Amino acid sequence: MTGISEDEVLHRFEGGVSWITLNRPEAMNAVTWEQRERVIALLGAASADPDVRAVVVTATGKGFCAGADLRGAPAAGERVAGDVARMIRLGAQRLITAVLDCEKPVIAAVNGTAAGIGAHLALACDLVIAAEPARFIEVFVRRGLVPDGGGAYLLPRLVGPQKAKELMFFGDAVPAAEAARLGLVNRVVPAEALEESAREWAQRLAQGPTRALAMTKQLVNASLDGDRATALAAEATAQELNMGTADAKEGVASFVERRTPKYLGR
Repeated sequence: MTGISEDEVLHRFEGGVSWITLNRPEAMNAVTWEQRERVIALLGAASADPDVRAVVVTATGKGFCAGADLRGAPAAGERVAGDVARMIRLGAQRLITAVLDCEKPVIAAVNGTAAGIGAHLALACDLVIAAEPARFIEVFVRRGLVPDGGGAYLLPRLVGPQKAKELMFFGDAVPAAEAARLGLVNRVVPAEALEESAREWAQRLAQGPTRALAMTKQLVNASLDGDRATALAAEATAQELNMGTADAKEGVASFVERRTPKYLGR
Protein backbone atom coordinates (compact mmCIF):
# COMPACT_ATOMS: atom_id res chain seq x y z
CA MET A 1 0.00 0.00 0.00
CA THR A 2 3.05 2.27 -0.02
CA GLY A 3 2.54 5.53 -1.90
CA ILE A 4 -1.23 5.26 -2.19
CA SER A 5 -2.94 8.63 -1.92
CA GLU A 6 -5.96 8.52 0.35
CA ASP A 7 -6.95 12.02 -0.81
CA GLU A 8 -7.52 10.75 -4.36
CA VAL A 9 -9.74 7.87 -3.23
CA LEU A 10 -11.98 8.92 -0.37
CA HIS A 11 -13.39 6.24 1.90
CA ARG A 12 -16.00 6.25 4.61
CA PHE A 13 -17.99 3.60 6.46
CA GLU A 14 -21.57 4.50 7.20
CA GLY A 15 -24.45 2.30 8.35
CA GLY A 16 -22.88 -0.95 7.16
CA VAL A 17 -21.94 0.57 3.78
CA SER A 18 -18.41 1.12 2.47
CA TRP A 19 -18.37 4.27 0.31
CA ILE A 20 -15.47 4.41 -2.18
CA THR A 21 -15.17 7.76 -3.97
CA LEU A 22 -12.75 8.60 -6.78
CA ASN A 23 -11.53 12.12 -6.09
CA ARG A 24 -9.60 13.65 -8.97
CA PRO A 25 -12.32 15.89 -10.39
CA GLU A 26 -9.81 18.09 -12.22
CA ALA A 27 -8.89 15.02 -14.33
CA MET A 28 -12.48 13.76 -14.70
CA ASN A 29 -11.35 11.02 -12.31
CA ALA A 30 -9.11 9.32 -14.84
CA VAL A 31 -7.81 6.53 -12.61
CA THR A 32 -4.12 6.35 -11.74
CA TRP A 33 -2.11 3.27 -10.80
CA GLU A 34 -2.23 4.33 -7.13
CA GLN A 35 -5.98 4.91 -7.17
CA ARG A 36 -6.57 1.54 -8.77
CA GLU A 37 -4.55 -0.22 -6.10
CA ARG A 38 -6.41 1.55 -3.32
CA VAL A 39 -9.83 0.70 -4.78
CA ILE A 40 -8.79 -2.95 -5.15
CA ALA A 41 -7.60 -2.98 -1.53
CA LEU A 42 -10.83 -1.40 -0.26
CA LEU A 43 -12.95 -3.93 -2.15
CA GLY A 44 -10.89 -6.76 -0.69
CA ALA A 45 -11.28 -5.29 2.79
CA ALA A 46 -15.05 -5.05 2.28
CA SER A 47 -15.19 -8.75 1.45
CA ALA A 48 -13.30 -9.68 4.60
CA ASP A 49 -15.09 -7.35 7.03
CA PRO A 50 -18.37 -8.78 8.39
CA ASP A 51 -19.48 -5.28 9.39
CA VAL A 52 -19.50 -4.19 5.73
CA ARG A 53 -22.81 -5.22 4.20
CA ALA A 54 -22.70 -3.30 0.90
CA VAL A 55 -20.37 -1.10 -1.17
CA VAL A 56 -20.97 2.06 -3.20
CA VAL A 57 -18.46 3.22 -5.82
CA THR A 58 -18.86 6.83 -6.94
CA ALA A 59 -16.84 9.95 -7.76
CA THR A 60 -16.61 13.68 -7.21
CA GLY A 61 -17.05 16.41 -9.81
CA LYS A 62 -18.55 16.08 -13.28
CA GLY A 63 -16.92 12.80 -14.30
CA PHE A 64 -17.27 9.30 -12.88
CA CYS A 65 -14.07 8.05 -14.49
CA ALA A 66 -12.62 9.15 -17.82
CA GLY A 67 -10.53 5.98 -18.18
CA ALA A 68 -6.99 5.10 -17.20
CA ASP A 69 -4.43 7.80 -16.51
CA LEU A 70 -1.25 6.05 -17.64
CA ARG A 71 0.82 8.94 -16.36
CA GLY A 72 0.21 7.53 -12.89
CA ALA A 73 1.81 4.19 -13.71
CA PRO A 74 5.22 3.25 -12.28
CA ALA A 75 8.17 4.11 -14.51
CA ALA A 76 9.11 1.32 -16.91
CA GLY A 77 12.16 0.58 -18.99
CA GLU A 78 12.26 -0.57 -22.59
CA ARG A 79 9.11 -2.48 -23.55
CA VAL A 80 9.54 -6.15 -24.40
CA ALA A 81 7.11 -8.74 -25.73
CA GLY A 82 4.44 -9.53 -23.14
CA ASP A 83 4.71 -6.23 -21.26
CA VAL A 84 1.37 -4.85 -22.43
CA ALA A 85 -0.53 -8.08 -21.78
CA ARG A 86 1.04 -8.28 -18.33
CA MET A 87 0.14 -4.66 -17.61
CA ILE A 88 -3.50 -5.31 -18.57
CA ARG A 89 -3.71 -8.51 -16.49
CA LEU A 90 -2.19 -6.92 -13.41
CA GLY A 91 -3.91 -3.57 -13.86
CA ALA A 92 -7.30 -3.00 -15.50
CA GLN A 93 -8.36 -6.63 -15.27
CA ARG A 94 -7.52 -6.82 -11.56
CA LEU A 95 -9.68 -3.77 -10.92
CA ILE A 96 -12.69 -5.24 -12.72
CA THR A 97 -12.34 -8.69 -11.15
CA ALA A 98 -12.05 -7.06 -7.72
CA VAL A 99 -15.56 -5.68 -8.27
CA LEU A 100 -16.94 -8.91 -9.72
CA ASP A 101 -15.41 -11.02 -6.94
CA CYS A 102 -16.28 -8.71 -4.04
CA GLU A 103 -18.37 -10.74 -1.60
CA LYS A 104 -20.64 -7.80 -0.90
CA PRO A 105 -23.11 -6.25 -3.37
CA VAL A 106 -21.52 -3.27 -5.14
CA ILE A 107 -23.52 -0.28 -6.39
CA ALA A 108 -22.09 2.15 -8.95
CA ALA A 109 -23.40 5.69 -8.47
CA VAL A 110 -22.37 7.20 -11.80
CA ASN A 111 -22.32 10.98 -11.52
CA GLY A 112 -20.94 11.82 -14.96
CA THR A 113 -18.94 10.52 -17.90
CA ALA A 114 -17.77 6.92 -17.59
CA ALA A 115 -15.34 6.17 -20.40
CA GLY A 116 -13.07 3.23 -21.17
CA ILE A 117 -12.06 1.43 -18.00
CA GLY A 118 -14.34 3.88 -16.17
CA ALA A 119 -17.35 2.51 -18.05
CA HIS A 120 -16.23 -1.05 -17.31
CA LEU A 121 -15.76 -0.21 -13.63
CA ALA A 122 -19.41 0.88 -13.49
CA LEU A 123 -20.74 -2.02 -15.55
CA ALA A 124 -18.92 -4.59 -13.41
CA CYS A 125 -20.94 -3.44 -10.40
CA ASP A 126 -24.03 -5.39 -9.36
CA LEU A 127 -26.36 -2.40 -9.61
CA VAL A 128 -25.87 0.86 -11.52
CA ILE A 129 -27.59 4.13 -10.68
CA ALA A 130 -26.79 6.95 -13.09
CA ALA A 131 -27.35 10.67 -12.81
CA GLU A 132 -29.17 12.18 -15.79
CA PRO A 133 -25.99 13.90 -17.15
CA ALA A 134 -24.00 10.63 -17.09
CA ARG A 135 -22.66 9.13 -20.31
CA PHE A 136 -21.00 5.80 -21.10
CA ILE A 137 -18.34 5.69 -23.79
CA GLU A 138 -16.36 2.76 -25.22
CA VAL A 139 -13.55 5.16 -26.00
CA PHE A 140 -10.90 2.61 -27.03
CA VAL A 141 -11.65 2.70 -30.77
CA ARG A 142 -11.10 6.46 -30.77
CA ARG A 143 -7.49 5.77 -29.70
CA GLY A 144 -6.96 2.86 -32.08
CA LEU A 145 -7.05 0.42 -29.18
CA VAL A 146 -8.74 -2.88 -28.35
CA PRO A 147 -11.18 -2.66 -25.40
CA ASP A 148 -9.59 -3.93 -22.23
CA GLY A 149 -10.54 -4.13 -18.58
CA GLY A 150 -13.07 -6.86 -19.30
CA GLY A 151 -15.11 -4.86 -21.79
CA ALA A 152 -15.52 -7.63 -24.36
CA TYR A 153 -16.60 -9.90 -21.50
CA LEU A 154 -19.03 -7.53 -19.78
CA LEU A 155 -20.83 -5.78 -22.64
CA PRO A 156 -22.12 -8.79 -24.62
CA ARG A 157 -23.55 -10.22 -21.40
CA LEU A 158 -25.44 -6.99 -20.75
CA VAL A 159 -26.64 -5.96 -24.21
CA GLY A 160 -25.90 -8.91 -26.52
CA PRO A 161 -23.07 -9.31 -29.05
CA GLN A 162 -24.52 -7.15 -31.85
CA LYS A 163 -25.12 -4.09 -29.68
CA ALA A 164 -21.81 -4.60 -27.90
CA LYS A 165 -20.00 -4.51 -31.24
CA GLU A 166 -21.84 -1.34 -32.23
CA LEU A 167 -20.79 0.39 -29.02
CA MET A 168 -17.19 -0.79 -29.33
CA PHE A 169 -16.82 -0.25 -33.10
CA PHE A 170 -18.06 3.35 -33.09
CA GLY A 171 -17.26 4.59 -29.57
CA ASP A 172 -20.33 6.82 -29.48
CA ALA A 173 -21.41 8.32 -26.16
CA VAL A 174 -24.48 6.63 -24.67
CA PRO A 175 -26.59 9.01 -22.53
CA ALA A 176 -27.89 7.72 -19.21
CA ALA A 177 -31.48 7.32 -20.42
CA GLU A 178 -30.36 5.27 -23.43
CA ALA A 179 -28.03 3.23 -21.22
CA ALA A 180 -31.01 2.36 -19.03
CA ARG A 181 -33.05 1.34 -22.08
CA LEU A 182 -30.22 -0.95 -23.21
CA GLY A 183 -29.90 -2.58 -19.79
CA LEU A 184 -26.55 -1.04 -18.85
CA VAL A 185 -28.14 0.97 -16.02
CA ASN A 186 -30.78 0.00 -13.45
CA ARG A 187 -32.04 3.47 -12.65
CA VAL A 188 -31.57 7.08 -13.81
CA VAL A 189 -32.12 9.92 -11.35
CA PRO A 190 -31.59 13.70 -11.27
CA ALA A 191 -28.00 14.61 -10.43
CA GLU A 192 -28.96 16.08 -7.08
CA ALA A 193 -30.70 12.82 -6.09
CA LEU A 194 -27.84 10.46 -6.98
CA GLU A 195 -26.20 10.10 -3.55
CA GLU A 196 -29.49 9.70 -1.72
CA SER A 197 -30.70 7.13 -4.25
CA ALA A 198 -27.48 5.15 -3.86
CA ARG A 199 -27.77 5.40 -0.08
CA GLU A 200 -31.34 4.13 -0.17
CA TRP A 201 -30.43 1.02 -2.14
CA ALA A 202 -27.22 0.45 -0.17
CA GLN A 203 -29.09 0.61 3.13
CA ARG A 204 -31.65 -1.90 1.87
CA LEU A 205 -28.82 -4.23 0.91
CA ALA A 206 -27.05 -3.61 4.22
CA GLN A 207 -30.14 -4.79 6.05
CA GLY A 208 -30.38 -7.94 3.97
CA PRO A 209 -28.99 -11.48 4.40
CA THR A 210 -25.40 -10.68 3.44
CA ARG A 211 -24.11 -14.21 2.86
CA ALA A 212 -27.18 -15.12 0.80
CA LEU A 213 -26.62 -12.01 -1.32
CA ALA A 214 -22.95 -12.95 -1.79
CA MET A 215 -23.88 -16.43 -2.98
CA THR A 216 -26.63 -15.05 -5.21
CA LYS A 217 -24.11 -12.70 -6.83
CA GLN A 218 -21.70 -15.56 -7.37
CA LEU A 219 -24.40 -17.79 -8.87
CA VAL A 220 -25.61 -15.14 -11.32
CA ASN A 221 -22.09 -14.23 -12.44
CA ALA A 222 -21.09 -17.88 -12.87
CA SER A 223 -24.29 -18.76 -14.74
CA LEU A 224 -23.24 -16.56 -17.65
CA ASP A 225 -20.18 -18.73 -18.26
CA GLY A 226 -21.42 -22.26 -17.64
CA ASP A 227 -24.03 -24.76 -18.79
CA ARG A 228 -27.39 -25.51 -17.19
CA ALA A 229 -26.28 -28.58 -15.27
CA THR A 230 -23.33 -26.73 -13.74
CA ALA A 231 -25.54 -23.76 -12.82
CA LEU A 232 -28.17 -25.96 -11.14
CA ALA A 233 -25.53 -27.92 -9.22
CA ALA A 234 -23.94 -24.67 -8.01
CA GLU A 235 -27.35 -23.35 -6.97
CA ALA A 236 -28.09 -26.44 -4.88
CA THR A 237 -24.67 -26.32 -3.22
CA ALA A 238 -25.05 -22.60 -2.46
CA GLN A 239 -28.42 -23.16 -0.82
CA GLU A 240 -26.97 -26.03 1.22
CA LEU A 241 -24.22 -23.76 2.50
CA ASN A 242 -26.54 -20.81 3.01
CA MET A 243 -29.00 -22.76 5.15
CA GLY A 244 -26.30 -23.02 7.82
CA THR A 245 -26.09 -19.24 8.24
CA ALA A 246 -27.75 -17.32 11.06
CA ASP A 247 -29.57 -15.09 8.57
CA ALA A 248 -31.19 -18.05 6.80
CA LYS A 249 -32.44 -19.39 10.12
CA GLU A 250 -33.75 -15.93 11.01
CA GLY A 251 -35.46 -15.61 7.65
CA VAL A 252 -37.29 -18.91 8.04
CA ALA A 253 -38.17 -18.21 11.69
CA SER A 254 -39.52 -14.75 10.90
CA PHE A 255 -41.72 -16.20 8.15
CA VAL A 256 -43.14 -18.83 10.48
CA GLU A 257 -43.63 -16.24 13.24
CA ARG A 258 -45.08 -13.67 10.80
CA ARG A 259 -42.68 -10.87 11.70
CA THR A 260 -40.10 -8.74 9.90
CA PRO A 261 -36.69 -10.47 9.80
CA LYS A 262 -33.66 -8.86 11.44
CA TYR A 263 -30.63 -9.88 9.45
CA LEU A 264 -27.16 -9.50 10.98
CA GLY A 265 -25.03 -10.45 7.99
CA ARG A 266 -23.92 -13.74 9.54
